[in-house]
Amino acid sequence: MASAIDTNIPLLRHTLATVAYRGRKAVLGATPEFANFQACADARTPAQILAHMGDLFEWASGLAEGKHVWRNAAPLPWDQEIARFFSTLEKFDGVLAGATTLGFSTEQIFQGPIADALTHIGQLSLLRRMANCPVRGENYVQANIKTGTVGADQPKPVQEF
Repeated sequence: MASAIDTNIPLLRHTLATVAYRGRKAVLGATPEFANFQACADARTPAQILAHMGDLFEWASGLAEGKHVWRNAAPLPWDQEIARFFSTLEKFDGVLAGATTLGFSTEQIFQGPIADALTHIGQLSLLRRMANCPVRGENYVQANIKTGTVGADQPKPVQEF
């Protein structure tokens, strides 16, 4: 366990805000039917991917507190799964906001659950295009992403294309 003040926590929190912003964009406007879209017979559905992302952030909260516990949640109905995703982000951000050290390093938490979630946001975006409900591109450098803003209420895009 880390004992010195972890100066990487603010960057980890900003990364989490980025996940929230991009994650919202990946699910915003998707129909409930999209939840069960399947690219091929053995591919995860969007609902299964989003449920896994909620699991990732429950795991991340535990890692931050020094616990390595994993659970697979059954997917909820689409709207409930979206709410769960943001709820797990908010819980994890709350853990980070109150911490000066973490049970696992910020690098480990980034390379595990956060990097995995970013991959899954890309998968959801790709599946949206395949399901004929694409996500608009955006200049994310211009996005108003703010540390601590990890709920479903996100700023409007600044420069979509």
